[in-house]
Amino acid sequence: MLREHRHEQLLRLLREEGVLPVGQIAERLDISEATARRDLNDLGRAGRLTRVYGGAVARRPAERPFEEEAVDDLADKDAVARRAAATVEDGEVVLLDIGTTTLQLARQLHGRKITVATSNLAVYEELRDDPDVSLVLLGGQVRRNYRSLVGHLTEASLEGIYADRLFLGTSGVLPDGRVLDTTDVEVPVKKAMLGSARQVVLLATARKFPGTGTARICGPQDIDVLITGQASDPGTLAVFREAGVEVTVEVARG
Repeated sequence: MLREHRHEQLLRLLREEGVLPVGQIAERLDISEATARRDLNDLGRAGRLTRVYGGAVARRPAERPFEEEAVDDLADKDAVARRAAATVEDGEVVLLDIGTTTLQLARQLHGRKITVATSNLAVYEELRDDPDVSLVLLGGQVRRNYRSLVGHLTEASLEGIYADRLFLGTSGVLPDGRVLDTTDVEVPVKKAMLGSARQVVLLATARKFPGTGTARICGPQDIDVLITGQASDPGTLAVFREAGVEVTVEVARG
């Protein structure tokens, strides 16, 4: 198991279970106690957990600013966005979720005779001057750090929309197919979006398997299409296929 992946599993275990002793961590992750202690020390120095007597407890990470997230895995996001854009037909109404992959998708939609509805302020800024795109900005409370709109006004806005496709983002996808987000306040909006579209398309780069997040958005049975990258976990992709999801794997350029 790669060290980075093992660290993410360890942190998820701590978030789910609370305080755990070293012995239980080693047993649950199938590693030696010496490796578990070394991982705990590394993550403690990085500020991602707090060591306590005999074990550790996870710290909930502060949300990264949108601008920092936007530059991560850019080639992979471009590949996923390019494939997603190819599925959109002229005249359609598409619903774009928050996040940086959906921003990359918006950049692929310039000049298209479509309607885009979104709670993503970065998407709004990207498309606002495009005369071909009919743009609908959902109402709600502004979350400046992540350039999104949330709250009951956003959810109420979605009651008046039925889109051809929802392009849904995520911060993490568990091996059993559960789709997660890191921020509780965004989840009710995402769930409302699920009920406002004929087709649900999940956009998830390989880094999102398993990624991060503790708030459940939905399961694989709620997804129609998954567009992801070549390096995504094959076991998780198999879970989606078994649930009847159309899985498309896209290769990043250069």
